[in-house]
Amino acid sequence: MTEEALVLVGTDTPDARDVLRTHANRLRDRGVAESVRTAFYGADPVADLRETFESVSADATYVVPMRAAHTHETTDDVPAALSFVSGDVRYCEPVGRSSAATGVLVERATARVPASSATTVVLVAFGSSSLPYQRQTAEYHAARIRDQTDYGEVVTSYLVQNPAVECARYNVSNDRAVAVPLFAYRTEATDDRIPAKLELDRGGIEYADPLGAHPRITRAIRAEVEKQRVLAVEDATVSFAASLAQARRPVATDGRGAL
Repeated sequence: MTEEALVLVGTDTPDARDVLRTHANRLRDRGVAESVRTAFYGADPVADLRETFESVSADATYVVPMRAAHTHETTDDVPAALSFVSGDVRYCEPVGRSSAATGVLVERATARVPASSATTVVLVAFGSSSLPYQRQTAEYHAARIRDQTDYGEVVTSYLVQNPAVECARYNVSNDRAVAVPLFAYRTEATDDRIPAKLELDRGGIEYADPLGAHPRITRAIRAEVEKQRVLAVEDATVSFAASLAQARRPVATDGRGAL
């Protein structure tokens, strides 16, 4: 019998630790894998993840980046650190890309402002000046929210690219709006930067919670693991995340490579 492990990877912040551990406990209770662990990184993901990754002992290890969408860390650094995991490594897609996340975003929004033709959802993502994944994910969920709800308007905005979040207030047509951060958990950006740029103290825009520890996100993680199991059994076309794991390795000359 193949022994499997699951590792949830996130940034090293207090809320990330709480959220990831909640998901890990649920997945452990449901027997998703023989071992379910969390791993966290700061400024140097390869070095920060090495100890945890080296301690994983399993025939197959699933690694799920707990982010809304791919970032430079999840396309470069985390895949490079995967060389420290023994056995077969199956790198998964970021949890925020799941279709289940749409339902969570809607639930977060309606808890603040009920859906109607006179209300707007402002979906706020981090964004990127060089990678397309944040925009792709935000636009994917925005389109689904338009199709699946009665909100009269759904717009996207970003911290580090246009349309900028500080302009969101002037880009909506309705008097009532709710801003929903497309983030896997609370960060300095969700707690401070986004509220300041939205000028929430002026009124007119409510502010919702990020995806967080919602049970649907736990189910989304499980679904991603099960998808990767099927792909491995069927020897199917390698997923984008899996191709990243194959392409990136730390090298010995940087002091971190596996010799």
